[in-house]
Amino acid sequence: MSDVEVTHCGYIAIVGRPNVGKSTLLNHILGQKLSITSRKPQTTRDQILGVKTEGHVQAIYVDTPGLHLGEAKAINRIMNKTAAAALKDVDVVLFVIDADRWTEEDEAVLQKVKHARCPVILVVNKVDQLDQKEDLLPRLANLADRMDFAQIVPISALRNNNLDRLERLVESYMPEGTQFYPEDQITNRSSRFLAAEIVREKITRQLGQEVPYEVAVQIEEFVYEETAIHISALILVERNGQKRIIIGERGDKIKLIGKEARIDMENLFQHKVMLNLWIKVRSGWSDDERALASLGYQEE
Repeated sequence: MSDVEVTHCGYIAIVGRPNVGKSTLLNHILGQKLSITSRKPQTTRDQILGVKTEGHVQAIYVDTPGLHLGEAKAINRIMNKTAAAALKDVDVVLFVIDADRWTEEDEAVLQKVKHARCPVILVVNKVDQLDQKEDLLPRLANLADRMDFAQIVPISALRNNNLDRLERLVESYMPEGTQFYPEDQITNRSSRFLAAEIVREKITRQLGQEVPYEVAVQIEEFVYEETAIHISALILVERNGQKRIIIGERGDKIKLIGKEARIDMENLFQHKVMLNLWIKVRSGWSDDERALASLGYQEE
């Protein structure tokens, strides 16, 4: 009788309020940039699957939009539903918070994860930013009183501190089963989706608070040729003023956004990229459910 290696495969939801470092955590676990990051909250709008296969264990991470209070616009409602849906049918939840504070939005996320039917690991991120390191242990003890967490793990996602311990813990919760993805695949997302996310990240990083959340990116052309990938991306904004800000004085901002996006795309796709960007004003798209559906934002 031949030996058959037992494989393990499972899903992990990464949840938390906006801007606690969920996307940075996923990128560092995968060792490759997949989910967009920014100092600006709510940059992630969709569930993004990241796949990591280490030998007989395959961990499928679901990076979610930040759960936040208030659902003033259709896009905010969809983002919250997307994040809450990730708690269903997963094998473990990583609840990510900032080490230096607990907010009303953290409490709202806690109330949701209490209903999860799987272990919840509290991931205390950005411990490297604590002014007084001796405050960490009493802080962790205080957090332990909020819920019966499976584990509490202090980390710094940005500096890669303690991620090995977190990954070993995650692996221990992966059930026996067939692996869903080839071992060299790191996401279920299309190249078009990843290209659009890279452009959107560069806009949020370059412009910060100047341009609010009413920015979307649609890939109009994605053509592989032997010498280069030709990508055309349409940037949608809600007002003419936003269009002027993204273009910048004498076109300097849009040129910089394009240059930085092209470099990231070439690193990701390992191919020369010819990138063309243009901007269009479509008033009210972020609160128009039909417009959101056409951009790929769907209510479940």
